[in-house]
Amino acid sequence: MAKTIRLTMAQALVKFLNNQYIEFDGKENRMFKGIFTIFGHGNVIGLGQALEEDPGELTVHQGRNEQGMAHAAMGYAKQKLRKQIYACTSSVGPGAANMVTAAATATANCIPVLFLPGDVYATRQPDPVLQQMEQPSDLSISTNDAFRAVSKYWDRIARPEQLMSACISAMRVLTDPADTGAVTIALPQDVEGEAYDYPEYFFTKRVHRIDRRPPTKAMIEDAVKAIRSHKNPILICGGGVKYSEAWEEFRNFAHKFNIPFGETQAGRGAIVWDDEMNLGGIGETGGLAANVIAKKADLVIGVGTRYTDFTTSSKWLFQNPDVKFLNINVSEFHAYKLDGIQVVADAKAALEAISETLEKTGGYKSTYTSEIAAAKEEYNTEIDRVYGVEYTGKGFVPEIDDHLDREKVFEEVHNITGSYLTQSYALGVLNDFMKNDYVVVGSSGSLPGDLQRAWRVKEQNSYHVEYGFSCMGYEVNAALGVKLAEPDKEVYSFVGDGSYMMLHSELPTSIQEHKKINIILFDNMAFGCINNLEMEHGMDSFGTEFRFRDEKTNKLTGGLVPIDFAMNAASYGCKTYKVTTADELKEALEDAAKQTVSTLIDIKVLPKTMVHKYGSWWRVGVAQTSKNQRIRKVYKEISLKIDEARKY
Repeated sequence: MAKTIRLTMAQALVKFLNNQYIEFDGKENRMFKGIFTIFGHGNVIGLGQALEEDPGELTVHQGRNEQGMAHAAMGYAKQKLRKQIYACTSSVGPGAANMVTAAATATANCIPVLFLPGDVYATRQPDPVLQQMEQPSDLSISTNDAFRAVSKYWDRIARPEQLMSACISAMRVLTDPADTGAVTIALPQDVEGEAYDYPEYFFTKRVHRIDRRPPTKAMIEDAVKAIRSHKNPILICGGGVKYSEAWEEFRNFAHKFNIPFGETQAGRGAIVWDDEMNLGGIGETGGLAANVIAKKADLVIGVGTRYTDFTTSSKWLFQNPDVKFLNINVSEFHAYKLDGIQVVADAKAALEAISETLEKTGGYKSTYTSEIAAAKEEYNTEIDRVYGVEYTGKGFVPEIDDHLDREKVFEEVHNITGSYLTQSYALGVLNDFMKNDYVVVGSSGSLPGDLQRAWRVKEQNSYHVEYGFSCMGYEVNAALGVKLAEPDKEVYSFVGDGSYMMLHSELPTSIQEHKKINIILFDNMAFGCINNLEMEHGMDSFGTEFRFRDEKTNKLTGGLVPIDFAMNAASYGCKTYKVTTADELKEALEDAAKQTVSTLIDIKVLPKTMVHKYGSWWRVGVAQTSKNQRIRKVYKEISLKIDEARKY
């Protein structure tokens, strides 16, 4: 008979998590750094009791909002390149529901996070309990069933012994580089406290090896044949390059074979900006160089990319009629996209094998001569230009020029804030200031586009932008996770006013934890990105500017709503600044760098002064019929673009 240990289900779970390790390239570390918690009646007496009694090596953090703390967990795992993670627990009901958005964010970005929501009673004896959903057609359904759609693995522990198989399955998914994401194990509150004689071997040390999947000989031959038969290829550096830690192999491949590359949001920062082959961001929020080269490329070599619509410009960007796709991805699902040639393998292993075979069989060079350098020079000149755009008074044309009465709005903003500062100029000041010991965090609004188009990444893995789900509210909260992962670095969260108001719950948590983060808040008094989108597609400014309701018309067309974000953050204990000029911004950055507590710089900027797009297109649903002539015109233009795009 195997020796047993009598523990509650929750105690067994904590003990199990403490004994999980990850090994990658011979380096071993604890899999779970800790657990973010917000306790309620559904988990405090069960899992909470277990953590109080014996947390082991797990650090327990107190969150302020379930979604926010889970974004912090995701930020940590992403910055750790998926080699160490956090768990998150909430009570049943609204606490669990709050985490669903974060679970979706993790799964969309292929980032491992373990969710442990409390659940309704397995016995059903006291039903319906506080916060319990009741479905007359199915009493087994609870709020936690909402996690099914956004988790890569989902389970519910109705009996304490079920924990064992559930945990093993959870570890399989959390450590799978091809198919990881959110893992949810729902914990009924009565079962959390039920005792069971668990076999000792359930708690033995387990080392989960993240092995590098090698490409097959046939895959290598297919890849080599494809590369040899094309003259003007382009590489795409996706997030898989980072998670594989294949930065050197990717860079060497590009240089050795004279192949330029564009970067996705997830892949950006694998290689520094001034590398000769680095053309910057690619796609809808891409820059001038990558999009110019991509349009003519005859072979697209996607490495670790999911080929989202922003990367491919809704499958429109690659205009060469004979273009082919070579997809290097550890995920078979992603490798099959765009009907490409599949190399289902670890990015580093695949690049090494393909490179070796190309060299052994006579070498290879693309036929690019001066095109790469010329595109990069033009791109750098354009970045310098947008970084230098200043408001010049009456007649000033912003980067985003639409049918908005811009001069009226500029004066309205200036009268409230006192600022004529442009967003792109502020971005230039920030980029010049940032040293090599920084990490920039972003997620939603216009800022991810500005960052992918124009940010100059100076150090490897210093660019942290979540754009798989583009989740408003990720920015501030994930910055805490990044700081926990990189405590010796300055972390800067780039966030718009709309996203900050959506969710910044873990800003006070950063104060509590003595983990300094810096919030760089761009206040343009609007959901500026979506305002651009609606007006670009023929609409008027509708429901996107932050305006008072006009009592006469009953519409949101009154004056702009002023908000003092610096005062808000100061109430949490942050050191804050409100700036309206470039000089004030420089002074604030210098002072913020000296602080030991979290900071917030409230930058008042003019609307429409973010960085514009470069030769890209993004498909959105436009009304096929409208009274608005502008919308009818846009629909005709979009129809032509759809005809130019690949059909699948």
